[in-house]
Amino acid sequence: MALHRSTGVPQSTLSRILSGKIADPSDRHISRIAEYFRISTDRLRGRDDSHLLVPSEHLHPELHDICLWDDDTPVADDEVSIAFLRQVELAAGTGRFAIEESERARLRFGKRSLRHNGVEFDQAKCVTVRGDSMLPVLRDGATVGVNAGKRMLDEVVDGDLYAINHNGELRVKQLYRLAGGIRLRSFNRDEYPDEDYAYNDLEDEQLVILGHVFWWGMYAR
Repeated sequence: MALHRSTGVPQSTLSRILSGKIADPSDRHISRIAEYFRISTDRLRGRDDSHLLVPSEHLHPELHDICLWDDDTPVADDEVSIAFLRQVELAAGTGRFAIEESERARLRFGKRSLRHNGVEFDQAKCVTVRGDSMLPVLRDGATVGVNAGKRMLDEVVDGDLYAINHNGELRVKQLYRLAGGIRLRSFNRDEYPDEDYAYNDLEDEQLVILGHVFWWGMYAR
């Protein structure tokens, strides 16, 4: 689900905030974004790195009734068990990797949630985010849900998050369509500058869109 649809903050405003063109976003916008991520406005602005516990009465209604499960718990009729994509080394010493589904690591989603996000059950995948390039939104070890049914370049929504296979490396980035190319953007732009690639170079870069990110959380395997 696009962030602007969940927060009510216009996509153009979000893009200017994330690009740094709005250096000091208004509290009106920041408070909506912070509420969506269940963190304080100070933490989102980088002034407070402490974790905030959210009272149960402030959680979304569907989060009140939580059932514990493990890998041996049968999948309910209204659930889907989704495989994680993982980065696998092809041969020792080559430095080359491939992306494949994990045989064991899985996460469960409600069918209603997937339908709400327009995700076909067999097109849902999970990816683990590594590194600090997507701070403060996605921390190292965060999990994102990926809709593999939305992977065409001409369908890219500027500013939305996508999972990418870049020369065998799993990456999660904001994507922007350019004239004759595509831009990869990190939230942590102070340390990770934009990466621009021409369409003609995508094959040499082995850069392929794996899917559109429709969900994220701190679940880790």
